[in-house]
Amino acid sequence: MRLGFVGLGNMGRPMARRLIGAGHDVVVFDVNPRALDALVAEGAATANSLEELATQVEIACISLPTPDIVEQALLGAGGLGAGKVRIIVDFSTTGPSVAQRVAAQLTERGVKLIDAPVSGGTTGAEAGTLAIMLSGDEAACREVRPALDAVGKNHFYLGAKPGAAHLMKLINNTIMATTTMASFEGLVLGAKAGLDAQTMLDVIKVSSGQSFAISNKIQQCVVDRSFPHRFATALLDKDVRLCLSEGERLGVTMPVSHQARQFIAFGLSQGYADLDFGHLIKILEGWAGAQFGTEKQQEQTI
Repeated sequence: MRLGFVGLGNMGRPMARRLIGAGHDVVVFDVNPRALDALVAEGAATANSLEELATQVEIACISLPTPDIVEQALLGAGGLGAGKVRIIVDFSTTGPSVAQRVAAQLTERGVKLIDAPVSGGTTGAEAGTLAIMLSGDEAACREVRPALDAVGKNHFYLGAKPGAAHLMKLINNTIMATTTMASFEGLVLGAKAGLDAQTMLDVIKVSSGQSFAISNKIQQCVVDRSFPHRFATALLDKDVRLCLSEGERLGVTMPVSHQARQFIAFGLSQGYADLDFGHLIKILEGWAGAQFGTEKQQEQTI
């Protein structure tokens, strides 16, 4: 397939690389020209603007950080909702309200929008094992299936209604956020009491407290104090806020998620916005006067 790909950040770059590796003809664009270099070396063509990309492909994929950037990229002057493009696959976490508004305007222009938010983090993007939540025109989803197969292992179609997949993604990320913050609290408590960090994780991973936070985020990024940048705190805050907004709109009370969001927002005020959200455990450690894990933790367990 000949595809455009816009947004070569932590998620977009490995996804575009997977498409190239699967044999697709990919034209890439990013506002940061340096982000293009590695993909050009692997065989991608480049566009100098969204407008130029829209003249070269009929199917465009996007992976962008916030709903307002998505809306501008798709509907703004010189955006993707023009030119030859007839299908847009939105891998971003855009949120239902914006997705519905954008889809309506794109439909008027003869362009089909596929909501395709993903879950699985940068490791899933690199391995091509992402979970992909889909909503939009079913025939269009079938047409782009070869591209979806290159980046994701599990596909879930949530219906034709625009925004349905984005709501599912927000629910998923909010559950992940609340379980992560709760896990941070419990693990800092254990550290304060003198329990071994890795042993705590080993116990929880085979017990009822098991979660993505324990086996993935904390095991891979926190216990050894490496804190690799995978998902910025500001982006997690954005997803939880969008989910809570949908809850309010639909009259669903979400008190636990509100508490998690308040703690994440406090992290923003303390300078963690651009850091990976794993760093938020440091706030609890500071209050407790105890640290979970050490730089040598992984080495000791191997």
